[in-house]
Amino acid sequence: MSDDVQQVQPLDSGIAEEWIRKTDEPDLRAVSASRLRVGPLWNVSAWVMEFIRTDPLESELRRRIADALNGVSGVSGVEEEDREVWQVTGTPTGKALVEAVAQVVDDLAPQTRDAL
Repeated sequence: MSDDVQQVQPLDSGIAEEWIRKTDEPDLRAVSASRLRVGPLWNVSAWVMEFIRTDPLESELRRRIADALNGVSGVSGVEEEDREVWQVTGTPTGKALVEAVAQVVDDLAPQTRDAL
């Protein structure tokens, strides 16, 4: 399996567009982004956040993911929605959102492997 970011067909009718990073380490390195049909809103998921629950690693991941999302062209706002989901407003591309977060999870992969 590659680490390519690919657009996939959404299974939910409320989702207009969906992107995913497919990897051979999905619990550690998978990232997805879904654009909702209503409004300029994306949900971006970093799957590893389901498993990382201790500081300082959890705080560093959260901070760096938010910073990476805010740095994507077209992003006007970023808020955490859930443990592993960020809501992003604006007009970014799904591919750019996934690539930005993928860079963060890759950078911290050695630490997250040790934590799992």
